[in-house]
Amino acid sequence: MNTRVIVETQDETTRLKALQKEIKQLKELLIKKDLDRLVLDSYLEVAAEKLGCKSVEELKKNLSI
Repeated sequence: MNTRVIVETQDETTRLKALQKEIKQLKELLIKKDLDRLVLDSYLEVAAEKLGCKSVEELKKNLSI
């Protein structure tokens, strides 16, 4: 059976943990941004429907967005 030994300094271990924490924060931020975008798209769909537009694109054209 093959055995692998990894030698890391304390600085490398600390840096690795910091990078893992940053990756976790970035993933959470990306999820939040995706959810925010989904909510905004839903608001636009509801607004288009309530204003009698056939689509969000038509609503945007009417509002000159």
